[in-house]
Amino acid sequence: MSAVTSGYRTATPATAPVASGIVGVLGGMGPAATADFFAKLVRETPATSDQEHLRTLVWSDASVPDRTDAILSAGPSPLPRLLEGVHLLQSAGAAIIAMPCSTAHAFLPELRRASTVPILSMIDASVRRLRASAPAVSRVGLLATTGTLVTGLYQERLREQGIDAVVPPPLLQQRSVMRAVRLIKAGEPEVAAQALAPAVRSVAGAGAGMIVAACTELPLVLGHQAENLPVFDTTTALARDAVALARRLSRPDHTKERP
Repeated sequence: MSAVTSGYRTATPATAPVASGIVGVLGGMGPAATADFFAKLVRETPATSDQEHLRTLVWSDASVPDRTDAILSAGPSPLPRLLEGVHLLQSAGAAIIAMPCSTAHAFLPELRRASTVPILSMIDASVRRLRASAPAVSRVGLLATTGTLVTGLYQERLREQGIDAVVPPPLLQQRSVMRAVRLIKAGEPEVAAQALAPAVRSVAGAGAGMIVAACTELPLVLGHQAENLPVFDTTTALARDAVALARRLSRPDHTKERP
């Protein structure tokens, strides 16, 4: 049978593209943060034409139950929905999966056990790249959801790199950070930025040398600086790791390299 139908050339089995290098995005937590991650994935890809960009599959499932509620035992587990997303991306041909949601990383071990392809850690990517880019920083202000803070995942990895993490006091965490996250999800970024300001001032006043935006909503309202401190964007860190691994897997000799 001809590979040309109605004037359009279609891929035959012999010429169909292989799945290596396809980035799967396990998103929807929330949708705006997922869109921001995809934009940064494009921005961080060293490409000069459409054809040099990464093939990407984005699964944005906003119905995933709230991760912080689940961690605090106040709501249903997001794990079944996350596993569904992992299986969907795998079956569609993803070679790696990136999950732009820090709080969902509490469930990363279970997701990795169920996955046949690598699932990147935004926490590992962020801490490694933070240390490389700011070797003199010894204390950071960690702004994240309450669920992320309770897991201690960022704090533990930062300590391993000799970095102390300061966080807002509990009441300010709820009234400032969590309120800002909810406002961003509700499509009110300007009000969210105002709500977040007291938490930024709090960690800056506690001696932080850098602000870590450890919730993928927060880079949407934080610039490159806050309270005269540099802001580290964990979404960009994950995008850079995804680009690096996807490009490596796309090389013909990638099997000779360590993952």
